[in-house]
Amino acid sequence: MSRKLCGFLAAMALMGATPAIAEPGGCLKYGAAGAVGGHLANHHGVIGAVGGCAVGMYQRHKYRKSLKEKAALWDKEHAADGNDHKSWWQSHNSKESISQKAQWYDSEHPESENAPAQRAAH
Repeated sequence: MSRKLCGFLAAMALMGATPAIAEPGGCLKYGAAGAVGGHLANHHGVIGAVGGCAVGMYQRHKYRKSLKEKAALWDKEHAADGNDHKSWWQSHNSKESISQKAQWYDSEHPESENAPAQRAAH
């Protein structure tokens, strides 16, 4: 196998891997992996870094979007009353409260981890 092909496959494997952490790596982590992969693929480190950064930003965007969808579903299931009035906790939309509501939704629905993504596909 040629060196270019090995470098390209290594870069694709690094960019396609999803880390098992609370929030995806973002621009720095994916950019560094892309730079290494690009360097191995005929010294295109800058192009690899830019591509890795774009992939990292997209992964983080998808993660945050899924958190907001889960938080909205949790709010819908736990309405304060029938008159569409929201409690303070439901109307508070900080990063921490969205993350907490998404965790609560996941704990209440353990069998449907990707439910918001599946609903959007249908």
